[in-house]
Amino acid sequence: MKNREQTYWLPIACFIALAYALSWLIWFPLYASKLGIQGLPILPYHHALGAIGPFAAAFITTYIFHKENGVQELISRLFRWKVGIQWHLIVWLGPFVLLVLALFIESFSQGKAIELSGIGISREFPKFGLIVFTLYNIFSFGYGEETGWRGFLLPRLQSRYDALWGSIILTFIWAGWHIPLFLYRPGYTSMEMADSIGWLLSLFTGSILLTWIFNSTRGSIIIVSIFHAIIDVAFTSTAAQGEISNYMGMLITVWAIIILWMYKPKNISDKPAFVISTPAKQSVEKSTERV
Repeated sequence: MKNREQTYWLPIACFIALAYALSWLIWFPLYASKLGIQGLPILPYHHALGAIGPFAAAFITTYIFHKENGVQELISRLFRWKVGIQWHLIVWLGPFVLLVLALFIESFSQGKAIELSGIGISREFPKFGLIVFTLYNIFSFGYGEETGWRGFLLPRLQSRYDALWGSIILTFIWAGWHIPLFLYRPGYTSMEMADSIGWLLSLFTGSILLTWIFNSTRGSIIIVSIFHAIIDVAFTSTAAQGEISNYMGMLITVWAIIILWMYKPKNISDKPAFVISTPAKQSVEKSTERV
């Protein structure tokens, strides 16, 4: 039993250690001054480079434990694009629908005119424009994070736990990866305890929705990467400030609760949870064929 437990947790622990170490090392120049270290060079878009951590950790750990077959399987899911038009509509448009609904709620509650001009315009990179900012997010924190969190970690957690518990465990691991951001990143440095709890809950509700999409699209990494990126684009738009952001958080929570109620904790999907058995070399979906 002890050996079986070690066999199960070793790849997961290896992945987590690598993802944290790589990202935290890349981010180090950004928070080094808080530790009394000055003068380290900071690169353009340095924060986004930290997304390399989960991405690289997924491939390194997969190769260590599953060799070439595992890497090929992981790569195939990076480009699993043909998942049904409904999922493309959900991931590309869903977050913007939430933003527009939040604008309507504010307009109704406070009697303000609805201002749509700020949708998709980044508060941090206002010169990017919607298309460039979307691509920036897909290929940085979209692919960078989701190749690790959902592409590698979630299928292994779901091989032992139901989809809800897998999402809960993943949420805490995901949250821990963000720890250095509380030393330097605007929006994080000013968080108080209540804000941090709200932020953790937002990660959890986001994790529920990402698990739903991931399992429903048979482990597609590109689809969850797009959803992650579009959520970031919508939430960081100049239109999503103040109460708008709070309304969006409320709407996402309601969405996650509805999904959980509809599809139940076991799979959070009408399809079997997508699983990678540890330390097997092949992906399997519960009660279905080997992939």
